[in-house]
Amino acid sequence: MGCRSPLSILLLSIGGLLGSLSAGYLSVRFGRKKAMLFTNIPALLSATLMGLSRLCGSFEMIIAGRLFSGVCGGLALNIHLMYAGECAPRKLRGLIAITASTATAIGKFVGFALGLREVLGVDALWPILMAVNALPALVQLLTLPFFPDSPRYLLIDKKDKEGCIKAVKQLWGDGDHTAEIDDMMAEQEAIHGEKSKSVCDLFRDKAVRWQLITLFLVSSCMQFIGVNVVYFYAYDVFIKAGIPPAQTHYVSLGVGITEILTTVLCGFLIERAGRKTLLWKSYTVMALALGLLTVTLSLQDSFFWLPYCSVALIFIFIMSFGIGPAGVLCPLPTEIFIQSYRPAAYVFNGATNWIQLFVLGLLFPFIVEGLGSFCFIIFLTYCLSMAIFVFLVMPETKGKTMLQVMEEFNRLNYRGKKRQTALQQSTCSVMIVTRL
Repeated sequence: MGCRSPLSILLLSIGGLLGSLSAGYLSVRFGRKKAMLFTNIPALLSATLMGLSRLCGSFEMIIAGRLFSGVCGGLALNIHLMYAGECAPRKLRGLIAITASTATAIGKFVGFALGLREVLGVDALWPILMAVNALPALVQLLTLPFFPDSPRYLLIDKKDKEGCIKAVKQLWGDGDHTAEIDDMMAEQEAIHGEKSKSVCDLFRDKAVRWQLITLFLVSSCMQFIGVNVVYFYAYDVFIKAGIPPAQTHYVSLGVGITEILTTVLCGFLIERAGRKTLLWKSYTVMALALGLLTVTLSLQDSFFWLPYCSVALIFIFIMSFGIGPAGVLCPLPTEIFIQSYRPAAYVFNGATNWIQLFVLGLLFPFIVEGLGSFCFIIFLTYCLSMAIFVFLVMPETKGKTMLQVMEEFNRLNYRGKKRQTALQQSTCSVMIVTRL
């Protein structure tokens, strides 16, 4: 469905980068809720421009629409995850954040399904296909005003305790939420009234050094997992397995359904198994799948049954991706950064991802041409390295307050007396939470 030309990748990536760079400022200046409402403006502009491009006979409208699509994606992915993570109670933080991953998987599936020739994938209907993204934007514009802003934003950034309590009751019901509010107040005390940090502060401040390293390696470099490469090879693998070319689109729909179901499954597992366990195990399985896929693709002409193995490995890889990184990484920036650093962390994470998407999108055809199926070794190396890093270094964040997670990272950020000094600065705040 989507255009894979270098110009298309360039425009989408530039728009995504611009949106990501703006997400931090908008979420702090206007709040998470209003910033999310703002993301619908480029979405509607994109749909209008591309939907009317044929009627106006303007290819430039498609170019502009593609750029606005990227801006919407860069804004929405960052602000939505921030809003969802800050609105969720501690015990449901992972589950609520994963809804973004499930929605993304559903969006890809619906887009591909609508692109089938039996639906909207014909020459006469492509303007409607390109304008259909206006529907979710309109739904959000009509429904989001009835929801409150993030309780953490209201309390910590706006110093509005009454508004925070009201938002908590609206979101979570009329139960006893004293522990959650005390957690937010402890985080507010630990910040000492500091304003939101910039991306430059992320690099300068030793207090978040290992948080930044973890974010960069595990989340920001997500493009190196290789999921786009697997999708690229899927068509040829299905053909080799004897699936008629006219039917491969329907098998691809099955791959999309698999990704949706596994992200839903991740939502049920993340609060039971924990983030760390799901991540390192899924990275290990993906590394094994990529290694075996390299072998089966290299020898697929030697044995008639090897293409079927390749098909199975593709589904195993997608399942591991959905249960692991696709879902688990959604709450990560919210959980490992306290309020003052969180917007900058999302800006850095989003911008890095879009830059990598652009670079890999341009270089990938040359990599495939030069290495063939052995290109999987690049992504295998990354997955295996991340499995080791997560297992040995990354702290578990399941069920912990933001300050407890910060204390875990302080053991990595500081050594000796400096570490003890840093821990003493937040001891009072952390004790408030741990007693609860």
